[in-house]
Amino acid sequence: MLVKRGIILKSAREIELMREAGRVVRRVLSRCEEMALPGVSSAELNAEAERIIAEAGGEALFKGVRAPKARFPFPAALCTSTNEEVVHGIPNGRPLQAGDIISVDCGVRLKGYCGDAAVTIAIGEVAPEVQKLLDVTRSMLEIAVVHMKPGRRWSEVAKRMQKRAEESGFSVVREFVGHGIGQQMHEDPKVPNYYDRQQARQDFELRPGMLLAVEPMVNIGTADVEYKDDDCWTVVTRDGRWAAHFEHTIAVTDNGSDVLTDGR
Repeated sequence: MLVKRGIILKSAREIELMREAGRVVRRVLSRCEEMALPGVSSAELNAEAERIIAEAGGEALFKGVRAPKARFPFPAALCTSTNEEVVHGIPNGRPLQAGDIISVDCGVRLKGYCGDAAVTIAIGEVAPEVQKLLDVTRSMLEIAVVHMKPGRRWSEVAKRMQKRAEESGFSVVREFVGHGIGQQMHEDPKVPNYYDRQQARQDFELRPGMLLAVEPMVNIGTADVEYKDDDCWTVVTRDGRWAAHFEHTIAVTDNGSDVLTDGR
């Protein structure tokens, strides 16, 4: 590996190890997509995720994580965020209902290296505005995959992602962003899904060997968010309107980008 201005560039061997972790993440998310039906709870999704991760010999990245304001360590393998919940939702026994959406975020460490990805799943048929939210947020991740190229500034990619959301009438969450990833779940740099003057000071050039967890979080209404409860884990939209979240672990290569959490 090579450290460049706080960003750890990975070797080809390390990238393949991260792809192995990414395959386990994808296995979990694909199984959750199969299971996420009316009447199933997020606790059931989490139990299945923990089984798959343990069977693969991996470690659930989120379980036991401590946050500065949180009253207790995160208790589960998955973050499961429903409807107006944006990120960091704790799995629970409430049955999912037709028309709900649920973001499922999974992180795995395998052989010392991490993979991290998320999908937002529609439970049956959802309202047209909600389906549009899912389609737009997913397309923002696809924009990142296409436009991540060596020599390009991250801000160029983030501007394209932000434009897609805002032209569709949605807003991009500011308080939570993507991140570098490798042997640790969170490494430098921070990877915003938007661009402003403050972010200009943290902009960076994409280089081969750079590994980024890119995760657009998009709200139907205001971009403002807050904590749902005093435990300071579950983040919700301030106006109560719904949110979507998609994520991939992506390597920058000599020729462009390589998604490590798509199951290949």
